[in-house]
Amino acid sequence: MQMIDADRVHELMHYQGLVEALREAHLGEIPKMSDRIIYQEPNPSGPPDSFLVLPAWQPGDGLLCKLVTVFPNNRQQHNVPNIKSLYTYYNGETGLPEAVIEGESMIFRKTSADSALGASILARKDVSTLLMIGAGGLAPYMVRAHLSVRPSIRQVLVWNRTVENARVMAEHLKEEGINTQAVEDLEDATGRADIISAATMAVEPLVRGRWLRQGTHVDLVGSFTPEMRESDDEVLTRGRVFVDHRQTTERSGEFLGPFDRGVFRPEDIMGDLFALCQGSVAGRTSESEITVFKNGGGAHLDYWAARYL
Repeated sequence: MQMIDADRVHELMHYQGLVEALREAHLGEIPKMSDRIIYQEPNPSGPPDSFLVLPAWQPGDGLLCKLVTVFPNNRQQHNVPNIKSLYTYYNGETGLPEAVIEGESMIFRKTSADSALGASILARKDVSTLLMIGAGGLAPYMVRAHLSVRPSIRQVLVWNRTVENARVMAEHLKEEGINTQAVEDLEDATGRADIISAATMAVEPLVRGRWLRQGTHVDLVGSFTPEMRESDDEVLTRGRVFVDHRQTTERSGEFLGPFDRGVFRPEDIMGDLFALCQGSVAGRTSESEITVFKNGGGAHLDYWAARYL
């Protein structure tokens, strides 16, 4: 059995190969069995401690179990990370374990490749400016992933609530040769961007539909609980909206509120990555339309990424 650390994951999981592996996987079907289980323990001093289990099993091919702990007080009380995860991968014929993989690196690579696959189909081919909203651990990987599928990008703008964090991230990306600038005016940056990627913990919308110019592609990565939201209603009503998988609509505040109010309906979603990759639904149909992609993740994506590794 292999023990695969973060350095090895980043060494092997080049975006060009990973994005194409995900594209090829979407030409087939979702693994026969996949699930998302959440256990929570109330915490008197803040949000609950959580244990997430995401299993996926394709009989005869492989099995994956992604394990995630979220202990929100860890950093403050114990000076250790709030979130940690492991992937375990098993042989599909024998059930024997083949690998234990460091989880954070896999999450960063898988999540960013998921969005990059969406952008490779939905973003204009001549995009030149990418706006990254958020400067957390995932954000640099989102930038690199989008650059891998749209090398026409010439400028990256970074906005974050804490401006200094945006500046630090911009400097690090500059060291990689990426033309990056931290910005403070989100409305102005939104109006300049061809691709907007948001990876935040926002509970109030940051991306406003009235700020979007024609031809923009919007990539929404946060909002993984019913309480979270990164875009307002006008983003959904102005754009052609896609998801990575239909199950995303069942747990994301990006959709649940608008569904309840009747301003956006499940049938208004044009399709998911299966439909896009298989060609049963058209992606971008004009240079002027606004496209919106909601990245919701899922055990099937974790399975395919681990299998590729």
